[in-house]
Amino acid sequence: MFYVLCSIFHRLSSPKAVALMKYFEEQNASFLGKKVIEMGSGTGALGILTVLLGGDVTITDKSELLEQMEWNVSVNIPSCCRSRIRVRALSWGYDQTLFPSDYDYILCADIMYSYESVPLILKTLLHLSNENTIIYFASTMSICQTMIITGYQYLSRHFNTKLVYQNKVKDVHVYMMTKIIISDVVEAEP
Repeated sequence: MFYVLCSIFHRLSSPKAVALMKYFEEQNASFLGKKVIEMGSGTGALGILTVLLGGDVTITDKSELLEQMEWNVSVNIPSCCRSRIRVRALSWGYDQTLFPSDYDYILCADIMYSYESVPLILKTLLHLSNENTIIYFASTMSICQTMIITGYQYLSRHFNTKLVYQNKVKDVHVYMMTKIIISDVVEAEP
């Protein structure tokens, strides 16, 4: 089933979202009963797939994209699952406090595209996450490579970051990140 879903959404998604989908397939991911938010959802395909894998999902993007995302939800999510997906506007760094901080997963595909966006992404991730949140972040390394590497270094000051998947053909890297908790740092010091 997962393979069929990935092939359907492949046409609707960026290579970064597809890389996340393939990683989830390889890991036999299940989001059953998990609270998930996707930042910069675009078409919403990754969030839609996450709902079909059992998640309780909020897909977010700029307000001008919400109508298309809602349409994609209406044609791709069975009515029995629609109560588990919400479409909302989210302006990174500005209105993240309108969202809770209790997500199990945060999904980010192709959202680091300018130096100016990195501090806004960080501010949003810090608010949305807690010590148990797992963040999956996918980027194409060949596009704006210096900016993306600098962005990951900036995020790594606040999040443990590990490369978990690479698509060498599309040059997409998927990172898994968890929030660095101050008590962890204090305990680690001699």
